[in-house]
Amino acid sequence: MFDDFYGFESRPFQLTPDPAFYFESRTHRKALSYLGYGLAQGEGFVVITGEVGAGKSTLVAHLMATIDPSRLTAAQVVTSALDGEEIVHVVAQAFGLAVAGHDKASALGAIEGFLHEEARQGRRCLLIVDEAQNLTVSALEELRMLSNFQLGSHPLLQTLLLGQPEFRSTLLESGELEQLRQRVIATHHLEAMQADEVQAYIEHRLGCVGWQGNPQFDAQVFAGIFEATGGVPRRINQLVNRLLLLGAVEQRCVIDGEVLAQVLAELDADGSISLVSRKAPEPEAEPEAAAMQGEAAEPAVSPRGEEARTEAVPGGIDSDEVAAIIEAAMADRDAQITELQQAVLELAMAAEAREHEAADAGQAQVASLEAQLQAMSGHVSDLEARLAEHDRMLRHTLTMLIEWIEGGEGQRRAA
Repeated sequence: MFDDFYGFESRPFQLTPDPAFYFESRTHRKALSYLGYGLAQGEGFVVITGEVGAGKSTLVAHLMATIDPSRLTAAQVVTSALDGEEIVHVVAQAFGLAVAGHDKASALGAIEGFLHEEARQGRRCLLIVDEAQNLTVSALEELRMLSNFQLGSHPLLQTLLLGQPEFRSTLLESGELEQLRQRVIATHHLEAMQADEVQAYIEHRLGCVGWQGNPQFDAQVFAGIFEATGGVPRRINQLVNRLLLLGAVEQRCVIDGEVLAQVLAELDADGSISLVSRKAPEPEAEPEAAAMQGEAAEPAVSPRGEEARTEAVPGGIDSDEVAAIIEAAMADRDAQITELQQAVLELAMAAEAREHEAADAGQAQVASLEAQLQAMSGHVSDLEARLAEHDRMLRHTLTMLIEWIEGGEGQRRAA
């Protein structure tokens, strides 16, 4: 209704995550930096947590829009309370795999075969698991096992876990998830926006739908919106939708404190004030003050459960720089995969050459043995001839001896 009244091209404050409306607040910029760093590593787990409506899904959708699909195959799973066997089938379905028999072993085999084929095609695979706080420990362990698939020394699957704050506590405190903690390479908690960002956020979303200054917002309205919503993006969207609706109904061109008070009163009266009301967080310390207080950059989870040092990621990095970092890392990973494929090919060729060499050597050895046999055969024939000659000479000698003996006997008789 108010879209037509104010001349908007579409709804500016829809609740469904849409990367076209992505607004880079300070906490989102920091999250994007950590996310970009984690994805550039090409392995393990990246964990992003935040309150309901903090913008986790919009952040990931924005990041995915910057990645070349010819280099990265991504699948997304929105979970409920799945166990270990169920999560394996859900992952297979997310990658578009048909599993025969519906058993866990078949699903794992299909996933591994798919990951190997993607790697041979020069593509990495990313699994995005939303609402990770709903997963059982057994399901999280199955996700860890999927991260073991490798081609040579190169991991085949990286996983991004998105969850509400309780998932962060589960991951840090559960004694059964030690091995998963060892695979986490980057983690960040997405905070609400600060008071000085609310006006820029609202005007940014209005600008995305063709806003030309109608309606106008009084300056004090932005402070009131922050006070009512705590700076949570989805809560801001809900409240501003009601402000615009009332403004259109009463044909107002200015949204002022009176309109805000009327909307908050209506929400309180119908019992839905809890949908938008939230205590505002304390403002973030300035970087200089944080440095003076010895505040460390947000740590990743280390293999021993201690605060591990993450790679330095500039806090002021923007989306283009993150995309460039990811593209460079993916290009390097592609080169490594190509090198691995070439090494595998060379190894296969070397094995085939050795087989040929062995065959040639065997043929040469057979020929040598045949030559030796022929020589031995000739030697035997010579020996047989010599034996035959000796036998002939012996017979001749015996004949002469007999004749001589018989001749001497005749002479003695005559005498």
